[in-house]
Amino acid sequence: MKRSFIILLHTGYWILYLLLIISFIQIMPGSPRPHSFNQFFYILFLSPVGINFILPGVICFYTFYTWLFTRFLSHKKIIALCCMGLLICFVNALFSIVLSIECLPAGRITTKWSELVSMTIFVTVLALIHGIIGLIMRGFISWYADIKWKEELNRKNFETELSLVKSQINPHFLFNTIHNIDILIEKDPVKASAFLNKLSGIMRFMLYETKTEQVSLASELTNIENYIELEKIRTSNLNYIRYHVEGDAGGLMIPPMLFLPFIENAFKHAENDKAGNTISIQLEIAGEKLNFTCGNSYTSTMAGKPGGLGNELIRKRLELLYPGRHTLVITDNNGHYEANLILLLHAD
Repeated sequence: MKRSFIILLHTGYWILYLLLIISFIQIMPGSPRPHSFNQFFYILFLSPVGINFILPGVICFYTFYTWLFTRFLSHKKIIALCCMGLLICFVNALFSIVLSIECLPAGRITTKWSELVSMTIFVTVLALIHGIIGLIMRGFISWYADIKWKEELNRKNFETELSLVKSQINPHFLFNTIHNIDILIEKDPVKASAFLNKLSGIMRFMLYETKTEQVSLASELTNIENYIELEKIRTSNLNYIRYHVEGDAGGLMIPPMLFLPFIENAFKHAENDKAGNTISIQLEIAGEKLNFTCGNSYTSTMAGKPGGLGNELIRKRLELLYPGRHTLVITDNNGHYEANLILLLHAD
């Protein structure tokens, strides 16, 4: 929701409320009859009427709108919200009544406790109404923002899905893999069949499972392992790739193909396959926290920048999927490129 519309919404609310107070002043018997702007201003903001009817309402409205909504309602702490809200309204009512008494001439200060108690209860209820309206307004704005965010997420996921299909299922990877498997058929049919099954598994994962919003982390890791095994066909160097997973994937769920763009980039830009430890891929699973690191060495003639989706699309996707719950750090120093991604799968 645009900031200008939110400001207009707040302004309209308070204008309507001031008009309501003015109407009551005009129709209530014995109330002052302002005839100029200065008199209106005094009655609404400086007199006991304004202090008791406006000040606690404004304070409670924005206290509920900001702090109580964020601190309690968004975390579904309803009992704490009710208790704290009532306390804030009561304290503001007492404060406004004491302040309004100070504004009265000495001869008009009431000493009747029954009147003070009644006025305190009335102002507390009035402040509570304003606070509840503040919560409703903030909830409406958040609800609308969530709808827009989900629309944006769906659109980006659709764009990401198309980009992933174009990026990952590319002719270069497929042709090289099929060619290498074709060579293996004569030399080692059993091994060739195993690699063909891995390729089939990758194709099935990319074409079907990526259509869902989330897949199991175990399925994602299986797809990554299949991809790495197929890339290994190109080299006989056993130390070319270092892949390590620590922790239990359990029932964790993540968006499909979240890590593969980094891995694809590492293979795409890595130096010759004769060197050792050229590509390093690590994933640490600690509860619902994932720490993924993917790095590769490259020569001065090879670009170390990400391919595939590119930095901008990857960062945008992470921001949409894990707002405030991820950290992506990319370093490119002295012929070594590394991406480190930390994910918190669920908000605290």
